[in-house]
Amino acid sequence: MDDLAGHLGQNIKQLRAARNLTQAQVAKLAQLPRATWANLESGAANPTLGVLHRVAVALQVSIEELLAAPRAGARFYPRGSLPIRTPGEATIRKLLPDRVAGMEIDRLELPPRARVTGVPHTPGTREYLTCESGELELAVSGGRFRLAPGDVVVFAGNQKHSYHNNGGRPAVGYSVVVLAPMV
Repeated sequence: MDDLAGHLGQNIKQLRAARNLTQAQVAKLAQLPRATWANLESGAANPTLGVLHRVAVALQVSIEELLAAPRAGARFYPRGSLPIRTPGEATIRKLLPDRVAGMEIDRLELPPRARVTGVPHTPGTREYLTCESGELELAVSGGRFRLAPGDVVVFAGNQKHSYHNNGGRPAVGYSVVVLAPMV
């Protein structure tokens, strides 16, 4: 429990400072006495769920974020430290070290003449494919789309699809998958 109270204190102090608010200002937003806010920031408080809810609403974050272990302001991830898949000759790298609810972002590197078959997602999923360099071909819905650098294709992600590099030099693209909302 001490860790939770300490996490809460560190997190709300950092969040308040990032918003350039005084304790009095943010306490007023949360409809709490300033002394209660100061006690929360001290890391010694044991607030009720109602108080946690008011704090979360005032700072516009989830209660989970208030109680989570504080994170460093920045973290470096060297090349190769994030998950990599190598289907065939292609290389697919995750771009985000942290999960983002309902989203996946991958960097696709395809050597000349390489092909990768995409995995269909659940109905309601949208996929955005953009080409950064080289030339990519997307086969989806019985059609083929040739993407040059800067081009984007948006398609329903629950369909069979594949990516192909017909060119003579490597191609790089990015796939952003927005998953169907959970009901």
